[in-house]
Amino acid sequence: MKKLLLIVLTVNLCLMCVSCYYDEAIEVEIPEIPPDEEISFSEDIQPIFVQDGKNCTTCHNGTVANPDLRVGNAYNAIVPDLVVPGNAEASVFYQRLPGNNHPVEAGFLLNTNEIALIKAWIDRGAENN
Repeated sequence: MKKLLLIVLTVNLCLMCVSCYYDEAIEVEIPEIPPDEEISFSEDIQPIFVQDGKNCTTCHNGTVANPDLRVGNAYNAIVPDLVVPGNAEASVFYQRLPGNNHPVEAGFLLNTNEIALIKAWIDRGAENN
């Protein structure tokens, strides 16, 4: 009886491990921002961090989690430590956006247009304009 129980438990453990192997991550296509569209950090990027229902500064406020994304602090908190100007894919900041791969449950996701705007801003040099 003990041997049968051991076999059943082993088979169940193997099935659980195999079931995780086939989980697929859903790839979301990020739209391209037209090259002639101006992107301003203060007018386009900073407001993403403090919008209704998606407030990054609830945690990223200088005390709970880094970087500090409050108005007046955000740019210096992310550039150049977390952003590689000209290369969003190599930027930790871009890689960990809510909706892209945030390391903890943020309670909200940025939509693909917001992620695309941040990506384009970084790819265009991440200027403080």
